[in-house]
Amino acid sequence: MTLLEKIIETKDFLASKGIIQPEFGLILGSGLGELANEIENAISVDYADIPNWGRSTVVGHAGKLVYGELSGRKVLALQGRFHFYEGNPMEVVTFPVRVMKALGASGVIVTNAAGGIGYGPGTLMAISDHINLTGQNPLIGANLDDFGPRFPDMSDAYSKAYREKAHAVADKLGIELADGVYLGVTGPTYETPAEIRAFQTMGAQAVGMSTVPEVIVAAHSGLKVLGISAITNFAAGFQSELNHEEVVEVTERIKEDFKGLVKAVLAEL
Repeated sequence: MTLLEKIIETKDFLASKGIIQPEFGLILGSGLGELANEIENAISVDYADIPNWGRSTVVGHAGKLVYGELSGRKVLALQGRFHFYEGNPMEVVTFPVRVMKALGASGVIVTNAAGGIGYGPGTLMAISDHINLTGQNPLIGANLDDFGPRFPDMSDAYSKAYREKAHAVADKLGIELADGVYLGVTGPTYETPAEIRAFQTMGAQAVGMSTVPEVIVAAHSGLKVLGISAITNFAAGFQSELNHEEVVEVTERIKEDFKGLVKAVLAEL
């Protein structure tokens, strides 16, 4: 089965469950999936039941697709994403974004937990751009002409208009929203202090193990993207040790601001 045939099969399966014409896709990272619990008139489908879908194995990722209304908008939320470091091919990591496009979405809000290079734990950061240091590109292989061009432009991969709206909303809510460049690596190891010093020189404010592949595919598909990083720890060299427990703990602490911001932004987009 070709990739296009898989996308169509999955789209048809979800449509048969009543999942049709979402306006926005939501990709919810580590500890941030709770936002999907606030979706009204929800239709929830386990990843295991969806044809051609991946599996999420990371603590803090529920593994459900939730469709319904949030802030008056039709949304399709991923409660848990797929990572390359889990052994997933890039096709699987980015497959949900293609399905969102096929279902009719026009925009995606993508979130992640990230290590801070320019910002400290507890910061919410709107992603202005990214640096791809995964050594991978999900568009390698035959181009899906039905979705986008062979050589997509990444100049505005993170929509400037969406980002300006997010900052305006954050100001109104009294939530501090930083702005910065996200650098994507494969993981699953945390970075070395020497790598972080190099990333700092390159102009990155945050580093993480996700997001970049999905945003590349979103840009290829003509989807507008708002990216938000929850800075959950200082990157290597800025603190004595790194662990996933801290990521989950800090995310828990800032999730109310995060949820409030995303809901208010959705209402305005």
